[in-house]
Amino acid sequence: MPPRTIDHAFTTRSRTGASFEPTYAGALSFMRRKYSKDVKDADAVVWGIPFDAAVTNRPGARFGPQAIRRASAILDNDPQYPFSRDLFEQLAVIDYGDCLLDSGNHQKTPATIEREAAKILKSGAFLLSLGGDHFVTWPLLKAHAAVHGPLALVQFDAHQDTWPDDGKRIDHGSFVGRAVKEGIIDPDRSIQIGIRTHAPDTFGIKILYGHEVEEMRASDIAYAIVDRTGGKKTYVTFDIDCLDPAFAPGTGTPVAVAPAYDHADITAIAGSMVAMHYLGLLAERKARLEEMNQGNHGVAGLNQASGI
Repeated sequence: MPPRTIDHAFTTRSRTGASFEPTYAGALSFMRRKYSKDVKDADAVVWGIPFDAAVTNRPGARFGPQAIRRASAILDNDPQYPFSRDLFEQLAVIDYGDCLLDSGNHQKTPATIEREAAKILKSGAFLLSLGGDHFVTWPLLKAHAAVHGPLALVQFDAHQDTWPDDGKRIDHGSFVGRAVKEGIIDPDRSIQIGIRTHAPDTFGIKILYGHEVEEMRASDIAYAIVDRTGGKKTYVTFDIDCLDPAFAPGTGTPVAVAPAYDHADITAIAGSMVAMHYLGLLAERKARLEEMNQGNHGVAGLNQASGI
């Protein structure tokens, strides 16, 4: 159908409903969602964290949020596969923009991220964060655990991120072990999927190695996750290097999304698809809750989730 509007991210007054503008033009929010710092009544908040000072190999992940937003323009106005629905017909989603970080003072970064995340979570919305290197998960875990208590962790990754840590390092390879030691995640209810390296310590977290995942059906992986987490409040994190580098060439070791090495935005498109699927699951969940609870009860059930 012909485009109806332009710059939906700025001009729309609604937090629901699809955008109908040219894919090649217009303001680039995530999936053309409304840019807003007002999180009131939002079901989900998309937030960029442009940070990559914790990497041990290739930098560039600070450009990830920009790249993912740009790539998501191809997803803006069609019923999304495999959900067969306009994800935003009922699901109210805003793009909160990016976290403002001081590039000359990285020691302030964790507290800045945690403080802003806590502010968003206070609204009761789900928080979908776009990195950035994987260290940004550390302050995000702390912010979520402050609301829910110790969390189960579901981590899609090529690396365990449990290397030795002194409790102060800004390091994308050690924050999971630190989270276990500080009681932020429960290792007995946590699982890592797609691991293709070996760290000195698993900290008791269940691992599905890459070669095992290759032989499993998607339903088997889902069952393993449900069985391990056991209904506990769960934080889900997806490092793009969980994918084969053939399908995410922008990754380093283990850079999240690095467009400088991302030929034809392949990695950014993969990242945007992962984020879209998360929102799709939220949309399905809200629709089912509303069917079961006949109207407004479903909205309350979703918003009471506070980001998990």
